[in-house]
Amino acid sequence: MDRDKALELLREYVKDKSLLFHALETEAVMRGIANQFNEDEKLWGIVGLLHDIDYAMTRDNPEKHGIYAVEKILNNKLPEDALHAIAAHNMEYTGVNPETNLDFALRCSETVTGIIRANALVRPNKMKGMKPKSVKKKMKDKSFAANVSRDRIMECEKIGLDLNEFLKIAINEISKIANEVELV
Repeated sequence: MDRDKALELLREYVKDKSLLFHALETEAVMRGIANQFNEDEKLWGIVGLLHDIDYAMTRDNPEKHGIYAVEKILNNKLPEDALHAIAAHNMEYTGVNPETNLDFALRCSETVTGIIRANALVRPNKMKGMKPKSVKKKMKDKSFAANVSRDRIMECEKIGLDLNEFLKIAINEISKIANEVELV
């Protein structure tokens, strides 16, 4: 599946603007990580873009979130490793364990977007000039973006990135699409 088809499919199922922005931000971070490790940027980006495609349908049944996407929407449209990553990104509810770098990259990437977005929204210049140090400071404040799992963000270490490197990639990639996701 190419990006245009993935985006079209995403827009068919996702109508909430904030969820669309989250998908675009996750795509950007995933592409950045793929580039860092010489992985398939296109595939990793599409995994990031589509990981929450079923959220509106599974909001009240979190144990189905990711599983429904894999079985009902994305079945046979992506490679098996991509489908596994989408199911495993919600491991706490689905029981599908993350195993590969793609799995862990999706988990930490989709989570870090929440704290970066929250940080941007309280800054006068939004994404402009944001540094890993400021995000790390916000991560220490458990009341800031309280629903964002700091432990899941730290899964970046399971793919060989320390937190500072990971935040640098994430900030850089989200900054590139800041206009598109209203973070300017």
